Amino acid sequence: MAGNKKGDSKAKYGNKAVIGRILKHIKKYGFLVGLSFICAAISVAATLYAPILTGNAIDLIIGPGDVDFDGIKAIIKTFIIVIVITVVAQWLMNIINNHITYNVVRDVRDEAFCHLQNLPLSYIDSHKHGDIVSRIVADIDQFADGLLMGFTQLFTGVVTIAGTLIFMMLINVPIALVVVVLTPVSLFVAAFIAKRTYRLFRDQSETRGEMTSLIDEMVGQQKIVQAFGYEDDALERFEVINDRLEKDSMNATFYSSLTNPSTRFVNSLVYTAVGIIGALTAITGRLSIGQLTCFLSYANQYTKPFNEISNVITELQNAIACAARVFELIDEKCEIPDDTDAVVIANPSGAIKIENVAFSYVPDKELITDLSLDVKPGMRVAIVGPTGCGKSTLINLLMRFYDVDSGKIDVDGTNIKHITRQSLRDGYGMVLQETWLKSGTIKENIAYGKPDATDEEIVEAAKKAHSHSFIKRLPKGYDTVITEDGGNLSQGQKQLLCITRVMLLMPPMLILDEATSSIDTRTEIRIQKAFNKMMEGRTSFIVAHRLSTIREADIILVMKDGNIIEKGSHRELLAMNGFYSNLYNAQFAH
Repeated sequence: MAGNKKGDSKAKYGNKAVIGRILKHIKKYGFLVGLSFICAAISVAATLYAPILTGNAIDLIIGPGDVDFDGIKAIIKTFIIVIVITVVAQWLMNIINNHITYNVVRDVRDEAFCHLQNLPLSYIDSHKHGDIVSRIVADIDQFADGLLMGFTQLFTGVVTIAGTLIFMMLINVPIALVVVVLTPVSLFVAAFIAKRTYRLFRDQSETRGEMTSLIDEMVGQQKIVQAFGYEDDALERFEVINDRLEKDSMNATFYSSLTNPSTRFVNSLVYTAVGIIGALTAITGRLSIGQLTCFLSYANQYTKPFNEISNVITELQNAIACAARVFELIDEKCEIPDDTDAVVIANPSGAIKIENVAFSYVPDKELITDLSLDVKPGMRVAIVGPTGCGKSTLINLLMRFYDVDSGKIDVDGTNIKHITRQSLRDGYGMVLQETWLKSGTIKENIAYGKPDATDEEIVEAAKKAHSHSFIKRLPKGYDTVITEDGGNLSQGQKQLLCITRVMLLMPPMLILDEATSSIDTRTEIRIQKAFNKMMEGRTSFIVAHRLSTIREADIILVMKDGNIIEKGSHRELLAMNGFYSNLYNAQFAH
C-alpha cells in the first residue's frame, strides 16, 4: 500500500503532470501567449533577415575598386529598419511575458492561500508552519523566475531554431540537412541531464522549506531561546540544515550546469561541420562568399538557442520542482464541507448535549472515549484535570475544529455536523491561554470579530475588560500600532486585549481556556467580576488550572485520560474526597 501511494505521488507530481497543471493556468492567458509568440516570430524573422543583408552586402564588394556603394547604402538603410523592428518586437514580448508570468503566479498564490484557509486544523497542527510559508512565498517566487525565463527564452529559442532551418534550406539543402542530422545529439544531452536535475532541485526546495521553518520557529520564540540558553543548540541545528542546503544546492547547480558545456560542445561540432562543408561547396562555385558568410551566421544563431534553452531547462526544472510543492499543498484535502442542508443558528440558547463521543488525534492512540454531557442554557461548566487529559481537545470538538470519531454533539437540539461552521463559531466567544494579535492598531485588534464596531463600543468593551487604562497610556491610545502578535506589549496586556475582543462581541456561548493565566492577581479579581457579569445567561466553558477561579461554576468536570471521572459542584466534589479534592488541597495546602 505504501509503495503504491509513493508511486501515485511520483506520477502526480512528476515533470509531465506538473507541467500539465502549469499549462492549465497559462491557458487562461492564451491570447497573450499567442501575442507573445507573434512578437517572438517577428523578432526572430527580423534577426534572421540581417545575415541575408550582410551576405548581399559582401557580394557587392566584388574586388579592389569594384564596390557597389549605392547598393550597400540601400542595404544599410534596410538594416537599420530591421534593427528597430527587432528591438520593438523584443520589448513588447518582454512586457507581455512579464504580464503572463506574474498573473499566473498571482493566480497560483491566490489558490494556495485560499486553499490554506479551508484546510483542516489537523493539517496545520501536523506540519511545520515555516515550510507552509516557504511553499507560498519562496517556492512560488522560484516558480515565477523559471516561468519568466521560460517564456522569454523558450519562445525565442524555438522560433529561432525553426526559422534558421528554413532560411538554411532556402540557401543550400545538403548543408542544412547536415545540421538537422546533428541536432538530436544536442537535444538528447540536454534531456538526459534535465531528467536527473529535477529530483535534485526538489531536494533543494524541501531543505529550503525546512530552513524557513527553523528560522520562523527561532525568531518567533527568541525570548525563550535566550532565556534557556538555547542559542548554541539553535545554531547547531541551523548549521546542519544549512550544510545540507549547501550540498543540495551545489549538487543541483553542478549537474544542471553540465547541460550548457555539453550542448556547446555538440553545437561547436555543428558549426565546424557547416564551415568545412560550406567552404568546400564555395570552392566548387555552388555557394558565393556572401552566402557562406550568411550560412555560418545562421549556424551560429541556430546553435545559440540550444545553449539558452539548456539554461532555461535548468531553471524550469527548479521552477517545476517548486511548483510541485505548491500543488501538493493545493491538493491537500479540504476541511469536510458543510452539509448542503446545514442550518444557520442565530443567537443559540446554549443548550449543548454531548452523547457517547469518542475522539483521538492518532487512530491507534485513544484520547476521549464515550464522553457524555448535558449542559443547560446559561450553565457555567468548568473543566479541570492534569495536562493532556483532553480539556482543550473538548474545546476543539465543541468549536468543530476537529470532528468527533463517533457519537455526536448537539447545540439547541441540532447535531453540529448539520450546522454551518461559520454560524456555530459565531455563537462562541473564545479567550485562549495562547494570545494572538495581528499587526495593526489596538482598535483594529479589538474589533477583529466585529469590524463595524463604533469607537464608543470598543471603549466600553475595553473598560469592562479593564484594558482601557493601559491602552490610554500607550503613545497613540487606541490608534497605537502594535507589531505582529503584539510583540511590544506584555503577555498580560495581550491577554487583556483578547478578553476585550470577546467583551465587544458578547456572544451567547463562551469558552475561557486559561483566560487569565498571564494576568496579575489584582487585575484577575476585577476581570473575574467582569466575566461573571458577561456569563450571566450565557453557557460558558471554563478551562482552568487555578481552581480558585472556578468555585462558582454550576458544574465542574474532572477529566483524566480523556474521560470525565468526577462531576459536580465545588462543594460536592470536595465532599467526595476524590481526585478533585486532592487537586484542590494540593494547590491550597499550607
